[in-house]
Amino acid sequence: MTSTLKNYTLLTLDKGVTLGNASWDTYIDNVDGNFNFCVPLSMLLGFCEDYKRVVINARHELILIRSRNDNNSLLGDPALEPKIELFKIQWRMPHVLLNAVNKLSMLRALKSGRYLSMTFRSWDLYEFPLLQSTTKHSWTVKAATQLEKPRYVIFALQTGRKNVMSQDVTIFDDCKLTNVKLYLNSKCYPYDDLNLDFERNKYAILYDMYSRFRRAYYGCDCAEAYLTTTNFLLRGSFVVIDCSRQNESIKSATVDVRLEFDCKENIPANTTAYCLIMHDRVVEYSPLTNVVHRIV
Repeated sequence: MTSTLKNYTLLTLDKGVTLGNASWDTYIDNVDGNFNFCVPLSMLLGFCEDYKRVVINARHELILIRSRNDNNSLLGDPALEPKIELFKIQWRMPHVLLNAVNKLSMLRALKSGRYLSMTFRSWDLYEFPLLQSTTKHSWTVKAATQLEKPRYVIFALQTGRKNVMSQDVTIFDDCKLTNVKLYLNSKCYPYDDLNLDFERNKYAILYDMYSRFRRAYYGCDCAEAYLTTTNFLLRGSFVVIDCSRQNESIKSATVDVRLEFDCKENIPANTTAYCLIMHDRVVEYSPLTNVVHRIV
């Protein structure tokens, strides 16, 4: 779910085509059922996307946790009882060989015993499994530290799709949403109400927030978006909130993250709310001792 929301908002059309090799946004329907794909870890981990330097003398460990069933990875008739069998997984990692000058510099860094800093953006997904059937909702998502307070938030609703093989889990529902507010302590984002009405095609502000996000996140001039306005309505209808511009002079021990959202009608049964928070993270490690410290 994390990679689905992130890629909907940050991919371009050209990048989406090349990631067909990673089995992104494609359906495998060949007769024998065999499949093969190559997934860049930048699609799954913020560290692999943002950190561009070499890692010296550190042990790498990749932990993959598989779901209890394959329902969210399959689309079809559950009566056929299909399942996914994995026969081989490879982790391909580049290795850097240094010339004499750079090797000497690295050896000096190792000998000094100092900690090296690694900064990147982390993606944390929070889920509200079963929303109450009301029109107004308040969701206390988490309490964050000052360093790891949210910079961007993606909010989405989904009805009757999780763990249901006959439904497409990559599609989100609007649930007749009318307004969403993100609160970081007492500060709210966005400042104005959204005044959405999907039945009357009033969702232009939502798409505008979505189309601006990639440019703000990567700091680039390209305004290209992965989803068109039509596909955004059919596949997305999620809310992208840019809260990166904050008053950094105001310091508090913790930042309470809360979402308030309103709907035109009561939320349907079996509706799940998702909140994807993107925040800064700083990790320090010692190449000499392999000790890693997380800065909070």
